[in-house]
Amino acid sequence: MLRWIRQQLGFDPPHQSDTRTIYVANRFPLNGHYVPQRFADNRIISSKYTIWNFVPKNLFEQFRRIANFYFLIIFLVQLMIDTPTSPVTSGLPLFFVITVTAIKQGYEDWLRHKADNEVNGAPVYVVRSGSLVQTRSKNIRVGDIVRVAKDETFPVDLVLLSSERPDGTCHVTTASLDGETNLKTHYSVAETSVCQSVSQLESLQAVVECQQPEADLYRFVGRITVTQHGEEIVRPLGPENLLLRGARLKNTKEIFGVAVYTGMESKMALNYKCKSQKRSAVEKSMNSFLIMYLVILLSEAVLSTILKYAWQAEDNKWDEPFYNRKTEQERNSSPILKFISDFLAFLVLYNFIIPISLYVTVEMQKFLGSFFIGWDMDLYHEESDQKAQVNTSDLNEELGQVEYVFTDKTGTLTENEMQFRECSINGTKFREVNSKLVPEGLTDECSAASSPHMVGDELLFLKAVALCHTVQISHDSSDCHAPGSDPFSLINGFSSSHMEYYASSPDEKALVEAAKRIGVAFTSSNGDTMEIKTFGKIEKFKLLHVLEFDPNRRRMSVILQTPSGAQTMFTKGAESAILPFSSSGEMEKTRLHVDEFALKGLRTLVVACRHFSPEQYQEVDRRLNAARTALQQREEKLQEAFTFIEKDLHLLGATGVEDKLQDKVQETIEALRLAGIKVWVLTGDKHETAVSVSLSCGHFHRTMNVLELLQQRSDNQCAEQLRRLARRIKEDHVIQHGLVVDGASLSLALREHEKLFMEVCKNCSAVLCCRMSPLQKAKVVRLIKTSPEKPITLAVGDGANDVSMIQEAHVGIGIMGKEGRQAVRNSDYAIARFRFLAKLLLVHGHFYYIRIATLVQYFFYKNVCFITPQFLYQFFCLFSQQTLYDSVYLTLYNICFTSLPILVYSLFEQLVHPHVLQSKPALYRDISKNSMLSFRTFLYWTLLGFCHAFVFFFGSYILMGEDTSLMGNGQMFGNWTFGTLVFTVMVITVTLKLALETHFWTWMNHFVTWGSIAFYFIFSLFYGGIIWPFLHTQDMYFVFVQLLSSGSAWFAIFIIVITCLFPDVIKKVFYRHLRPTHTQKSQSLSASQAPALSCVESLCCYQHGQSGCSRLVGFMEQMTGHCHNGAPHCASAGRHSRSWGDHENFSNDRSILTLSPIEATHC
Repeated sequence: MLRWIRQQLGFDPPHQSDTRTIYVANRFPLNGHYVPQRFADNRIISSKYTIWNFVPKNLFEQFRRIANFYFLIIFLVQLMIDTPTSPVTSGLPLFFVITVTAIKQGYEDWLRHKADNEVNGAPVYVVRSGSLVQTRSKNIRVGDIVRVAKDETFPVDLVLLSSERPDGTCHVTTASLDGETNLKTHYSVAETSVCQSVSQLESLQAVVECQQPEADLYRFVGRITVTQHGEEIVRPLGPENLLLRGARLKNTKEIFGVAVYTGMESKMALNYKCKSQKRSAVEKSMNSFLIMYLVILLSEAVLSTILKYAWQAEDNKWDEPFYNRKTEQERNSSPILKFISDFLAFLVLYNFIIPISLYVTVEMQKFLGSFFIGWDMDLYHEESDQKAQVNTSDLNEELGQVEYVFTDKTGTLTENEMQFRECSINGTKFREVNSKLVPEGLTDECSAASSPHMVGDELLFLKAVALCHTVQISHDSSDCHAPGSDPFSLINGFSSSHMEYYASSPDEKALVEAAKRIGVAFTSSNGDTMEIKTFGKIEKFKLLHVLEFDPNRRRMSVILQTPSGAQTMFTKGAESAILPFSSSGEMEKTRLHVDEFALKGLRTLVVACRHFSPEQYQEVDRRLNAARTALQQREEKLQEAFTFIEKDLHLLGATGVEDKLQDKVQETIEALRLAGIKVWVLTGDKHETAVSVSLSCGHFHRTMNVLELLQQRSDNQCAEQLRRLARRIKEDHVIQHGLVVDGASLSLALREHEKLFMEVCKNCSAVLCCRMSPLQKAKVVRLIKTSPEKPITLAVGDGANDVSMIQEAHVGIGIMGKEGRQAVRNSDYAIARFRFLAKLLLVHGHFYYIRIATLVQYFFYKNVCFITPQFLYQFFCLFSQQTLYDSVYLTLYNICFTSLPILVYSLFEQLVHPHVLQSKPALYRDISKNSMLSFRTFLYWTLLGFCHAFVFFFGSYILMGEDTSLMGNGQMFGNWTFGTLVFTVMVITVTLKLALETHFWTWMNHFVTWGSIAFYFIFSLFYGGIIWPFLHTQDMYFVFVQLLSSGSAWFAIFIIVITCLFPDVIKKVFYRHLRPTHTQKSQSLSASQAPALSCVESLCCYQHGQSGCSRLVGFMEQMTGHCHNGAPHCASAGRHSRSWGDHENFSNDRSILTLSPIEATHC
């Protein structure tokens, strides 16, 4: 219990050593001096709160917001001193906002608790006291032997001890960790693989020593010491021996493993990356506006306090009037304290100029609005059955502000579906024709007559391709002659059950499949043996070592023992990682062929081999074993060993694999460019391949002046080249420039010449960065993001190597591709194809931005309208702090009377039809650079609020002057009647002002707009028409009824509302006809072309006469009583077709956001 408390308080000390020692089955040494290490339990905790800390922790987080904290201070001031308004006027809105937010966050955390309990309570089997015992997952301890059956997930990080296979191997899939669906083989050491029963495991004496927990999924350093017959045997442990929590066991009946990392120390839990909080430009503008309004509030409070004392000093009778004599205590009180008290009282009186409900409305708008992306059928990819998903709704409006797009190439612009096209063997180019390799220059007829058998280097090359990989095989016993089977499966001399290859890299799979088609088939791999069938002849190779691929070496190797007993190494990798280490072979010809393949847009790999003498192999084996058993600096020692081994290579040839472009990539990039967005491609491919793909996808134009910053070796050389490029840009009279830069040159440019590099880049409409590491991608994004202009950046990628730039950019987009789900999990939004990016930005981004920008401006406007009459009223009541409005009206103005119209507006507003936005990408420029929340726009809305407030107050004052008798019985208006008249005019005007701003009307807009006004009248009649027993005072009794009984009051309401809104109408008409924007021109086009739909249909469009595109339509039809599909009156002749495709000006746009002007007769 004490340890748990210390952990909760953060006082539990970290692990004292760099390694941990784990006794298998918790069989500790019997000597009394051993002190067991303390390890975490196996509970997973993803929740944020507990039942004990929810209230204080949630309140602390909410009051960190400036507006919430401000209203808390105001509420406390109202409690402590005598203020003109009740504490309820501040306390109730604050309580509402805090409660709604707390309920939302509490519900989300309850769902996390529920998920945690399901995981922690899952049944598992462990070996204890000589038997297999069922327990809960949370009860597993480090050192326990755990049994996992086929298709189960691993409950902890386990070191594999044994499996039901004789060789002690098992297959797992790590799709839930890194998204890779291929089968991965994991191994147990030979000394424990024989322990396949509970009794054998119980007698096992072994100790595991390994590193402390770390987040890297692919790194594990350890060793296991097994005691057999009194002798200690030490074996190395690496990532291939570790089974990660969350991975799933496949194609293996059961395994046993020892728990090494549990609970929050497992690698899966350590990868629960808490992403840095991204804040949108709108949120930053909103905070700036809040500070400005706080200054206005303080100024009004200070001015009112000064004027109060100035007025009292001018004539003493107002300092102590006959009807309000001071007490002795008041006469003797400190003038300074009295001044402070009056200042605070005015602060309370005017505090509603700060809109507390703005935050909760914005949160609701973002949360509800984010569903539209998932509902958009135009962002749904039918082939993969994937729809767009939103991982964070805080950045919706940022989609409408993007200025730079950084995109990966492979899997993002391309399909990541590899197809073998060409190869170079011993300096001769070959291409595949009808499952045969045909030398360059031979025709297809000649190739058909040639023999498929190959000898010498050609055969060795194919064997290298078939053996140098980490591909796994899944056998399917279906008949090869079944319809749809591979027609070439029997051509090259073998027929077997159908094999399916699983690979972590699409390149590897394409090459192994190509070798199989040509005649060298990889047929099986079981532990230390690899089998191939060469034109019908079976050959078995003993797998001695695998030198795994890593991004630094950019190559991988396998060391095999051939059937003849010789030791051979096959190596493949990038040409820059193979050619410098080759000492023989046709290097120059191969280099030329690699460049030719790259110019065609093919992905290239170079293949080489090395034959070892027995003495050489002994040294290789010794070095590898020494490096792999090292507990300290294992990676460095392995790199040294790999460098020693992978040299003096004999070059065999190179391969060229094609990766097709995705559909409509060129159109998407062109649309982004027309929208004023600069597109940068960041890829790890060599520059020839990258340039070829850039040209084919339209990133680079043929007429574009392409500049190069490549192969720079020093800072001076790089600086000189940058200056040369800058001069060329100034001198060349070319409209567009493109820049190609490689990773090495980029490192030099970013080290000393950032400003010069940025100057060149900004003058280029397209930039291509090749040979980039993941960290360099993030650095490039950060460079643009932090430049003086502070542009909004977006990064899009599909693989784990894109995660860093996705997290660095303002907005991160993950592509649901074939390289796993790491990019998707770490992104803000996820889409299935690159082409969907155009609609995501040009339509959704446009809509989200104009909606929330208007929401923010309107909120400040209506609060200025609300509180300014209160300030003006003080000039007529000697600054006595008398309130103009009743406390209930003060409380409900933002919560009830004016909240729903702006919320519905911010969910459904469309300035332009979605199809027009997509067909005219230049409209995106109209909202760029946060133009709708500029200081000028903010000033316009603020001054408009002040003007309307002056009209409310002085219009009511002039029309209802003190000499006018307005009641039926001749009585004059009183204080509360005057305030109610001002409030009534204000509610109607601010609601109708929003109606004027609304371009797209649905039945919901009508309902909340007119319903809000009606609700205000109905509420006021009930509130003032009944004596409520629980109210201490009821100043408003019968006031509203008397107001409405006066014809003059109705006339005043009508005149004041028209006076406020008529100039707005004139301004809109004037600007629309004399100085229309691109958006306003497109509105006219959209209005003239769009077909009319009914109110419910306006929420969702249809495809080729089908029913609605989401469940929302059916629900709303039931709620509103509209017809169902097939109802007779639905097919009336007066109704337009439900398919956009039937109208020549519209595409098949099935988005739930594809709304159309409503048909008036249905509303």
